[in-house]
Amino acid sequence: MRTIVDLPDPERAQLDALCRQRGLSRAEALRQALRLWLQQQKPKHGQVFGLWRDRPEDSLALQQSLRQEWRER
Repeated sequence: MRTIVDLPDPERAQLDALCRQRGLSRAEALRQALRLWLQQQKPKHGQVFGLWRDRPEDSLALQQSLRQEWRER
């Protein structure tokens, strides 16, 4: 898939310089950067474990209330 990205001149110049140094195309450098960024965005287990521990209802009650919402729609 092709995507058009507008880059400010200073960032484009820096990207071009790094690409020349590393022998990469702009497209490949941006693919690598995006891949790395996406990996960093994945939540780590420690960040989400126990996220709902302070909720007033237990898990079964929560499940039932959510299912009730779905039935009402």
